[in-house]
Amino acid sequence: MLFRKKQEIRTYDRENQKPVIRSSICTGEKVAGFQDIHTGKFTDIMLIRKPGDLEEFRRLYGIGGDEISTLY
Repeated sequence: MLFRKKQEIRTYDRENQKPVIRSSICTGEKVAGFQDIHTGKFTDIMLIRKPGDLEEFRRLYGIGGDEISTLY
């Protein structure tokens, strides 16, 4: 392969934000993002359509397996 996709790691404010998955009870739609610990404001990053999307989100931001909680 001549041109390889660059392995990009993005950052987030680990002091003030936590990674969460926001899931709709009605439709089952899931969105990965970050929730402000102090205000509770959710910032969406990407739509989760398949399990690979969640793994991509974890890879992009360097998030371990137990760090993500789910909001309904």
